[in-house]
Amino acid sequence: MKKSTTILFLLLALNTAIAQQTKSVMKTEILGSWTLVSVENINSDGTKNLPYDVNPKGILFFDGKGNYAIEIYKNERPKIISGDKNKCTPEENASIVQGSNTHFGEYEIDETNKIIIFKIKTASFPNWEGTIQKRSYSFLNNELKYVVTNTTQGGKSVTAEVVWKKL
Repeated sequence: MKKSTTILFLLLALNTAIAQQTKSVMKTEILGSWTLVSVENINSDGTKNLPYDVNPKGILFFDGKGNYAIEIYKNERPKIISGDKNKCTPEENASIVQGSNTHFGEYEIDETNKIIIFKIKTASFPNWEGTIQKRSYSFLNNELKYVVTNTTQGGKSVTAEVVWKKL
């Protein structure tokens, strides 16, 4: 009995050590700065579009304390004619809102299910503030790809695939 208890304890300790090692490898992979490669929306009818056009600009940060920040912008956005963002025309305001997406908060990684959990504190799209969003992800060739299932452009009827490259 004592021998089987010892073996059980050793197996449990080994399993815990392997799980901790996996988490640290995952954390090392995701930590740091990422530059945006692409954002592609897939509509419920299967059609695709690029909401931030070709070659969007963006940056994503993950720190070791569980904080993150995301900024996404269209590559080309028109300047504000007045030079004062508080005096924009309705068209200029629409361009600003539709040409960007930013949010920040805390994150967790579910390595087993390959999910990034974003706990959004503040967002340029106010509907996302205070929400928890899960994004399935994959790593390949120094790129992080995740899927947004509740987008700012169509809610649940549009899915977005977002690709980032490690800086």
